[in-house]
Amino acid sequence: MDLGRLEPVEVRSVWGHEARDFTPWLLDHADHLAEVLGIDLELETAEHPVGGFSLDLVGRDLTQDAVLIVENQLEGTDHNHLGQILTYAAGTDASTIVWIATAFREEHRQALDWLNEQTGEQLRFFGIELRVVRIGSSPPAPLLRLVAEPNDWQKQVRSATRSAKGGSKAALYEVFWATYLERMNAEHPDWSRARKPTSSNWLSMSAPLRGAFLSSSFAQGKRLRHEIYIDTGDRTQNDEIFARLLQQKDKFEAAYGRPLEWEALPNARACRIAEYRANADVTFEGEHEEYVAWFLDAGVRMRRALDACQ
Repeated sequence: MDLGRLEPVEVRSVWGHEARDFTPWLLDHADHLAEVLGIDLELETAEHPVGGFSLDLVGRDLTQDAVLIVENQLEGTDHNHLGQILTYAAGTDASTIVWIATAFREEHRQALDWLNEQTGEQLRFFGIELRVVRIGSSPPAPLLRLVAEPNDWQKQVRSATRSAKGGSKAALYEVFWATYLERMNAEHPDWSRARKPTSSNWLSMSAPLRGAFLSSSFAQGKRLRHEIYIDTGDRTQNDEIFARLLQQKDKFEAAYGRPLEWEALPNARACRIAEYRANADVTFEGEHEEYVAWFLDAGVRMRRALDACQ
């Protein structure tokens, strides 16, 4: 068997300038970042102002429904960027913080590990080493490698311990979403990159509609809810997308196969289109498999409806 050999390529021969070249490329190729992080995400804005500074990228961690920020370096890590990351995280109320560099000094990797150990389970710090490689005369290819990530097991243990003392449903949600992810990844591997269950009552993933995401949740009133949640960050844009889909309501619901709830949410920024199932709660453990099947079926229907009305 004739096998090629991976050869390193100088990063700056591909992206000559961080702000003008690499950051726009990553904004348009967020799937590379989502894959290495193992989450669903959307990158929304480049060079986002934070006070008198400029954050490279800001977006959403759809898996955790949280603000995600990215700071890039086409060089080795330094103290200045470590300080900038913390400043940007505070200024954007970010929960998923990503630092990308071509090389990580050991003390900076240790700093990210320390932050993950000392902060609560809602904060996540990631360090990603960026390389470029090729095989022979092939086009250069980006290679992203995690060098620092949250110790999810420790954080989940702390969360579960607090939940047990407080009598919350967090542990049951983790069990349910683990079952859901296992079946989803087996039957619909293209839906999401999420692999780790959440302890929240919802699980979100990207949708085939920019500015929106699909969410499965245990809603108030002992109900299941599957929805397309429209939130571009701008109320006017959300209303425009919602109105465009509402004009195609008959076509949308015909493709979905059942009636839906069209919720403009006038007191919120976002809008939603949802289906509900009554008499359902995560404490009804004997019905978990049935709930998973309902969510997966609703996911197929919602994607089919969106494809029909694009």
